Amino acid sequence: MRILIINPNTTASMTATIADSARRVAGRETEIVAVTSSMGPVSIEGYYDEVFAIPGLLKEIAAGEKEGIDAVVIACFDDTGLDAARALADVPVIGICEAAVSATAFIAQKFTVVTTMERSRLPLEHLVHRYGMSSRCKVRAADIPVLSLEDPNSNARDRLRSEIALALKEDRAEAIVLGCAGMADLTAELRLEFGVPVVDGVAAAVKQAESLVTLGLSTAKRGAYATPILKPYRGMLEVFEPGRLSSS
Repeated sequence: MRILIINPNTTASMTATIADSARRVAGRETEIVAVTSSMGPVSIEGYYDEVFAIPGLLKEIAAGEKEGIDAVVIACFDDTGLDAARALADVPVIGICEAAVSATAFIAQKFTVVTTMERSRLPLEHLVHRYGMSSRCKVRAADIPVLSLEDPNSNARDRLRSEIALALKEDRAEAIVLGCAGMADLTAELRLEFGVPVVDGVAAAVKQAESLVTLGLSTAKRGAYATPILKPYRGMLEVFEPGRLSSS
């Protein structure tokens, strides 16, 4: 099976981190195809960035389906464009936030998502509520820019560790969810350091995508995720007109 993992920001080095995490857990028969969006922000930090990351994401999904991928993972913890992607695609589409909180619910009654910026905390709280986990899950922000996770001269990783320690003490968290795809390479060392389950959404999403493909399941195409209605789109968005993106 071939799983397309899309980094919906335009930073290729983050895609490499994401791909490494995915390949560590993928089954022997699974090929991971990791791509970086060709348009949009270099990082996704808040609602404004998220909106402009979606067009590039949809282009990558359309291209991947033409190449015969079996499932898609959207590797941004905001689950950027997830609903639009499910309407567009014929294959299963997994968001890493939904995958992570769903997986963690199997192993812990109370858990905390630790994300990057404060501006990302409220959007993630809304997602946690949407996924039915708000009574069990809290969201914290370490107040670190996403790209600082890749800067060895920043204190981003120390601030992340400090916020995890506070989550364990103040939230009484039994497990920690890493609230950014750029944190994926820290999972193993944080598990050892804190002695609790630490869940990376990229890895969780890959295993859930494999399960859906193995079960022969895909997104329902009636109701909310029905194929978009054919209609004209104008101006710069003309290329995204339903039916045109998939055929271009």
